[in-house]
Amino acid sequence: MIAKLIRNAYEAGLTMTAVLLCWAAALALEGAAGLHTDVLVLAVALTLTLAATQRTAGTRRRLMSLVVLPLTATASIFVGRLLASHYTAGAAAYTAGMTLAIWIRRYGPVGTKAGTLLALPLVALLVVPGPALPAEAQSGLVTWGWSALIGVIACCSVWLVQALGDRYGPWRAEPVPDPPPRRSRLHPRPSTRMALQMAAAIAAAFTLGHLLFDGHWPWAVLTAYVAASGNRGRTDVLRKGVERLAGACIGTLLATAVAEAGVTGHTAVALMFAVLTVALWLRPLNYAYWAAGVTTALSLLLGYFGQNAESLLPTRLAAIAVGAALSVASAWWLLPVPRRRTGARPDVRPSEA
Repeated sequence: MIAKLIRNAYEAGLTMTAVLLCWAAALALEGAAGLHTDVLVLAVALTLTLAATQRTAGTRRRLMSLVVLPLTATASIFVGRLLASHYTAGAAAYTAGMTLAIWIRRYGPVGTKAGTLLALPLVALLVVPGPALPAEAQSGLVTWGWSALIGVIACCSVWLVQALGDRYGPWRAEPVPDPPPRRSRLHPRPSTRMALQMAAAIAAAFTLGHLLFDGHWPWAVLTAYVAASGNRGRTDVLRKGVERLAGACIGTLLATAVAEAGVTGHTAVALMFAVLTVALWLRPLNYAYWAAGVTTALSLLLGYFGQNAESLLPTRLAAIAVGAALSVASAWWLLPVPRRRTGARPDVRPSEA
């Protein structure tokens, strides 16, 4: 266990080094071009999520990332603007994008990797508070061209840090070979099931999130996505939904305590990075640690943007609970994966699981 914790700490350190490098570049870009603070959030979100997918990637996959990620980051800005001006149309576009990102897994490892790159900026869109900001603040948000540049910077930051870590660090990343394709006996195919379940959960989260929580709908949608992603069956979604809710409760309470202590400004930003580092370190042990850390960091971020953590505590927890419940409901009642009598997992292709 000690050896695993040490290795996890090393990997978390590499990821956060890449995040800080990209954040510093975005900070310089923000000052030089007069951009909005959300460009920094986009840089952190993209780098944080990209690092794990690139750790063992080969040259071909990295080049594909360099092309696809800036394009999808640009498209995500369009979706964000659409959400701000025409919520229903934006929600439909977002749901379609996430559904496509899962459905194309049917085309094997290449489709899975492309789907991951498609989903990354859409997930970051829920972290960047742009769609939930007032209309008068929309004009200052990062534009399509700048978002594409941030995508390129995120790729370069991740590759540079990981390459230096492999060359000079104590451990090298061991490439994991793609598993051989195996025909699934499930009908419809696992990728189709997961795509439809994700579409139902996210669409319902957009609807209920807007009706029940107004501008705080991203919490419900983000939870619905997190709980339903990588769906391996009803029990898996239920477990992740419970872990996400438990971790979010702890994280929100921690962020509220920090706000009560009067931590703001640059100190809050430094604390946010520290929390993310600890969450990355403990994530392989249990997803609840990651959920708690991300929720704490998001609460600190929204506090930086002027939202009161204490007053939003009930709303935030309720939105997370709604998102988790919707994901569980879609996995259990919409094309659920049938259980075998032996208790074994159903026969699915690894690229679609």
